[in-house]
Amino acid sequence: MSFPEALVAFVASTDLDVSSMFYVDTLGLTVTERTPFALVVDGGSGTELRITLVQSKVDAGYTVLGWRTPDLASSVEELRGKGVEFLRYQGMDQDEHDAWTAPDGTRVAWFRDPHGNVLSLHQPPR
Repeated sequence: MSFPEALVAFVASTDLDVSSMFYVDTLGLTVTERTPFALVVDGGSGTELRITLVQSKVDAGYTVLGWRTPDLASSVEELRGKGVEFLRYQGMDQDEHDAWTAPDGTRVAWFRDPHGNVLSLHQPPR
């Protein structure tokens, strides 16, 4: 085996059952393992996402996890239909899908998981 083999992403949770409802039921990710210490899901394209149980967590205030999507507008509307609320940031020019467009044309929309982690969707420039 050579380094690196595969990326593993981590996000903190103070309640794995609540995280399961969000990441599995709402976002539609597939569980690959559940232990008393972590909920492991396929974060997309085979990337392992370990939702790790912690006693308490600090709000980072910035994006800790995100996904690339080919159609940000459709992804936002699908998640809104499941009750996900997207964030608006003062001073950022965000469109009706709560998306900001970066100077290179990348569109980004942010939302929080039930534990306050900031997550994002982004669509690369076309």
